[in-house]
Amino acid sequence: MKIRCVFPSRLRKKHFIYSLLTLLVICALLLLCLKVTVKNSVTIEQYGTAAGYDDVEPPHRYNIDCNAIYNMDPAEVGKSLVIRKQGVVWEQDESLINLTSNCPRYLRSRGYGAVQVSEEEQAFPLAYSLVVHKSASMVDKILRAIYTPNNIYCIHYDLKSSELFKEAMEGLAHCLPNVFIASKLEEVMYASISRLKADLNCLSDLMGSEVNWRYVINLCGQDFPLHSNIELVADLKKLQGGNMMETSRPSKYKKQRFSFHHKLQDTAFEYIQRPVKTDRAKEPPPHGIQMFIGSAYFVLSREFVAYVNTSTLARDFLAWSNDTYSPDEHFWATLTRVPGVPGEVPRAQSDVTDLMSKTRLVKWNYLEGPLYPTCTGKHVRSVCIYGAGELNWLMNYGSWFANKVDPKVDPVLIQCLEDKLQEKQRHLVKAMKSQPKTPSSGKG
Repeated sequence: MKIRCVFPSRLRKKHFIYSLLTLLVICALLLLCLKVTVKNSVTIEQYGTAAGYDDVEPPHRYNIDCNAIYNMDPAEVGKSLVIRKQGVVWEQDESLINLTSNCPRYLRSRGYGAVQVSEEEQAFPLAYSLVVHKSASMVDKILRAIYTPNNIYCIHYDLKSSELFKEAMEGLAHCLPNVFIASKLEEVMYASISRLKADLNCLSDLMGSEVNWRYVINLCGQDFPLHSNIELVADLKKLQGGNMMETSRPSKYKKQRFSFHHKLQDTAFEYIQRPVKTDRAKEPPPHGIQMFIGSAYFVLSREFVAYVNTSTLARDFLAWSNDTYSPDEHFWATLTRVPGVPGEVPRAQSDVTDLMSKTRLVKWNYLEGPLYPTCTGKHVRSVCIYGAGELNWLMNYGSWFANKVDPKVDPVLIQCLEDKLQEKQRHLVKAMKSQPKTPSSGKG
């Protein structure tokens, strides 16, 4: 996705300096790695034993100082590089199945009883749609990182997922009362309507839940939060009923995705089938809809979701989008521009690019250097899978979630994000409770 933006010279200078510093740190770390031994660097300690949880099966913990990682200490970041070199042994789906077979044990092992929530958060519950298909242990970590007892969580797993993965997801829903599996499940095909329907299925279920949530956020299995729940609630209140997503005018290239009929064809790719463009042109979209494009990621108000669930225009637009390419990348971006919708972005308003939307922080390789610091993880199809060297940058950039993270690329980053977010949540809740109470309606 090519993005054209004009940035002030001061911003370019800031990112140039940050990128230069990052490169210098990486060079120092590579030299340091030659001197760091495995014996001193990859010790795995069990989580929870110090808290008296000897009877539970804790997740792996690396002997690493996350505060030092956050402050970009060369020696500690060097340890994270050594850990990556050794190859990560990740928990199999069976581990989560076994653990969730005893819910009290599972809840203790993950520290769910220690989650702290402020009165402001309780008055402003959030909803989540998690569309996932593999790596139960990663879903477990994402869920724990975004969890509060007053929020509500829908998990949609792919019908093509392994039986072990499905069982692990059912185990999570069984142990956590505010987590459930979508009532209707899709066989998700790459870039097809099924990916959009997976989210829509969760949204429909969430609208029928007893929780009066204010905003809904969709996540996939390679996303991770960058804000604590209390910080996220404070930011969402500032939207005052608006939505947060990308919505831009389509390029000539992107128009082909919805100007021609697409047909699912077999592929050797992970998703089995994918839509392929035909020569048959499509009719214009219904109701005179003006097309915009964005991404699959969204933060939607409850009122907007209610509109999508009941609107004839939205229903007809969904049907029209059935044979387009990646309809989730134009469906939300277009509907938010429809005049009169809740949280409308006027059609005359300028583009909202991924650089402006806070929904996801995605680092494309062609934006590294002039805009983003160098990727310290690895690139897959032009996208950075983040490394521990980006912890500080990730947590201070301003976006709400990061994409992509992968424990097979850098487990230390995920562990440190977990630790820093839990630390932030505890500190901010404690600080808020110590403040004098003021009358509040809880409205955004």
